[in-house]
Amino acid sequence: MTSRTGGRAAILAIILISYFMILLDNSVIFTGLPSIRAGLELSPAALSWVQDAYTLVFGGLLLLGARAGDIVGRRRLFVAGLAVFGAASLAIGLAPTGAWMIGARAVQGLGAAIVAPTSLALITAYFDGEARSRAVAWYAATAGLGASLGLLVGGALTEWLSWRAAFLVNVPIAVAMIAAARAVLPETPRRSGRFDVVGALCATLGMGALVLGIIEAGETGWDAAGVVVPVVAGLALLVALVFTQARAEQPIMPLRLFCSWERSGAYAARMLYLGAMIGFFFFTTQYLQDALGFTPLQAGLGFLPMSLVNFVVAMAVPALRARIPNAVLLAGGTALTLTGMAWLSLAGVGAAYPTSVALPMMLVGAGQGLAFAPLTDAGLAGVAPADAGAASGLVNTAHQLGMALGLAVLVAVAAPAGAGADGPAAVAAHVSVALTGSSVLLAAALVVVLVVIVPGGRSRTRHAVAPAEATA
Repeated sequence: MTSRTGGRAAILAIILISYFMILLDNSVIFTGLPSIRAGLELSPAALSWVQDAYTLVFGGLLLLGARAGDIVGRRRLFVAGLAVFGAASLAIGLAPTGAWMIGARAVQGLGAAIVAPTSLALITAYFDGEARSRAVAWYAATAGLGASLGLLVGGALTEWLSWRAAFLVNVPIAVAMIAAARAVLPETPRRSGRFDVVGALCATLGMGALVLGIIEAGETGWDAAGVVVPVVAGLALLVALVFTQARAEQPIMPLRLFCSWERSGAYAARMLYLGAMIGFFFFTTQYLQDALGFTPLQAGLGFLPMSLVNFVVAMAVPALRARIPNAVLLAGGTALTLTGMAWLSLAGVGAAYPTSVALPMMLVGAGQGLAFAPLTDAGLAGVAPADAGAASGLVNTAHQLGMALGLAVLVAVAAPAGAGADGPAAVAAHVSVALTGSSVLLAAALVVVLVVIVPGGRSRTRHAVAPAEATA
């Protein structure tokens, strides 16, 4: 379905601005963490939950958010998600205590869990053919820029005003997008059905427990009860999720979506890729400030080479895809990102920014620009219209939970490096180990692309006339 109401440009602008706003809050907080810790008197453990509360709720409820759009209407749910996100952003900006902020961040994650899958589902509803390919390219470019520019925006607002401003800025944006969505976006068809509450609880609590256990491992070791119990419970709940989805009349995660090797590989590769990328942002920000002595604003500006290259390459992807297979672009992009990440992991305490940081960052940016759109397309390949919401939910779930799990693993792996020491050299050693871990995750993602996604994409091409795939 391609709507003419309001024009395609206006529709896409509303979707992308809203999506950019929620992605911004995945990274806007990094450069402001020292100020938040001092202003709200948070312990290191409590400070970690400022990010984890958002990411876990965001990733854990994405599947339910995607399913809800099919039942209540995607425009209606999109507007509701923006309202929740805007209200939570206001609460964060006015937070008097750390507990208040952490709770509001969890509510903000709920709003994001509604907006993210609904925005991608709206693209599949309002655009088709070549127009959809261009829209997905813009969507992918927005995903890359949201992470990079969040650091710049967070650093600038923290240095010039306050960390609170980085969240309060969302309020007028959310209000404007709500008004625009109500005026421009037509409602999508509603399907009868009910919510799979059991499945949603298994997905949310299972992933939450798993991440909690991995985060705790960095502090207490992998054999502590505080690690073993949540990890085992999380895995058990995820196994229960699979069983419930096999039996549920209207599952939030239809298992038929995993029948395609290409889609299944795309979900796995996305989790690995985003796990590596969140480590890149989290640890490189610390490296720039604590090892090289950058201010928060300078650290944000330090990511500009990556952001600019990322955007330019992402915008060239639609033209490249006319001549180069999707899987080849994805493999090339992942390999470029891996090369840049491995290079950056070698930067030491006395490294020169232009050659040891900026250049590898540009490779990472080019790789991300090449990889995101093909990775998103592979995650939606061959999906029937009735499953568009669930498939987009899985794409975004892999995105967010890949970050949550990846960061937890990298924090745990890097914890021993530089332990008991202070100063720039200790920070550089800590970051080097973490970025080496990110490189390992990217190498695993590249293997998945070459072994699973490439053969799966070729199979889909050979059977492109199948009715279920012709509408994808």
